[in-house]
Amino acid sequence: MSLKINLLSLSLLLGSSLARDVPSNIQKLYKDIKSQGQCNNKLASGFYSTEEGDNNFSYCGDRLKTSNIIYIQGTGGQFTNMDIDCDGTQGSAADDGRCGNSGDTQSITSFADTVAGYNQGIKDLDANIHPYVVFGNSGSKNGYKTFDPTKYGIKPLSVMAVVCGDQLVYGIWGDENGADGDKAVVGEASISLATKCYGTSMNGNNGHDENDVLYIAFVGQNAVPGAGGAKWAAKNFNEFESSIEKLGDKLIGGIST
Repeated sequence: MSLKINLLSLSLLLGSSLARDVPSNIQKLYKDIKSQGQCNNKLASGFYSTEEGDNNFSYCGDRLKTSNIIYIQGTGGQFTNMDIDCDGTQGSAADDGRCGNSGDTQSITSFADTVAGYNQGIKDLDANIHPYVVFGNSGSKNGYKTFDPTKYGIKPLSVMAVVCGDQLVYGIWGDENGADGDKAVVGEASISLATKCYGTSMNGNNGHDENDVLYIAFVGQNAVPGAGGAKWAAKNFNEFESSIEKLGDKLIGGIST
């Protein structure tokens, strides 16, 4: 009996850590976008992947008409990196302390009111639980580049897909890049999403530096799980991400190449 329990525990542990393979259509999408070099239909441009780098990153609408998606790309076949976001609910049981050295954590995300309005027992997203993407740029600084995804049909708290570390991870659009730095940057995700992609070396001050992460946002209300379509009160990443997997698979399946 003890052996069976141990084997079951091991199986559950391994199952929870298995990566989701990147489907063939998304593999082709990734390769095609990369080989194209840069996007042709730049919805907004002039963004940075890092504050020390070049401002040659854009929100791309090349596949808006054919697949109803928006993504981020630089030049020379680059995508963008993955900085770490720790905003939202602080100090939950899922918090393992890796966000502690973040110097810009805020206790609220962009769509906290909507999250609370779902009446699912939480007041905001938790970066240690919810795999959210920081997408869009807001701010009123002089010369600061901005982009509002809602103007192109992307809905708050809609499902997003992220290709990272040779796997596909589902998340939600949960926060925006504010004008709290010197430059308008792109490429950021919650620590739970980053951990799924690149492991526990990710922390509040250490992300993934290579510009090889593809963030995909989906147009339309059909990408929004809503109050009852996701386990918002989940206790960990796996519990939440698995609750949006079915919708994510459906959205990914609609991408043509």
